[in-house]
Amino acid sequence: MPKFSIIIPVYNVEEYIGRCLESVKNQTFNDYEVIVVNDGTKDKSMEIVNKYPFKIINQENQGLSAARNSGIKIAKGNYLTFIDSDDWISNTMF
Repeated sequence: MPKFSIIIPVYNVEEYIGRCLESVKNQTFNDYEVIVVNDGTKDKSMEIVNKYPFKIINQENQGLSAARNSGIKIAKGNYLTFIDSDDWISNTMF
């Protein structure tokens, strides 16, 4: 069981999602899972996401809260955290 479940909702953020996912991938702490929730994005965000070995949930657009809740349903970590797909984090956040 991972220590952290990181849930990242994605909707039309192709300009930002690569930097977000790179910042997660480059964490110095490695006991985590990443769940990307494709909330019906219409742009090329998922082409970028598919380059990473993260779990993906696909759903029709339901909004940010519903996307986060979809990630929570399959999360296995002891702790949950959410990262907006247009943000990035320090490599020592965890």
